[in-house]
Amino acid sequence: MRSARIAVSAAVLGALALPLISAPSATAAPASSPAASAWAKPGPWKVHTQAVTIRSKPDVNSTAVGILYRSQGFTVHKTVKSGFWVYITDRSTGVRGWVSGNYVYRDQ
Repeated sequence: MRSARIAVSAAVLGALALPLISAPSATAAPASSPAASAWAKPGPWKVHTQAVTIRSKPDVNSTAVGILYRSQGFTVHKTVKSGFWVYITDRSTGVRGWVSGNYVYRDQ
């Protein structure tokens, strides 16, 4: 019975690890692409979804420090292209932190 559990556990762990091993590596956009140059330009920013979590670090596993809703104004201090993160200050609450660049965009 014990050897059967060990075999099942090994199979499950192998199945979970397979997508991580076989996933293609991500590549950064070249500096001359329009998307990369848009990050460098200042301008008004908007939330692209109903709400986005403000995090303490530019990582999805970091502590949530607030929520930024679509209607709220915020100030962008810096951006990190490698992880697609934006460091902001929520103007209504004063909370500072990181939001995913997938959910905010620079308004043209």
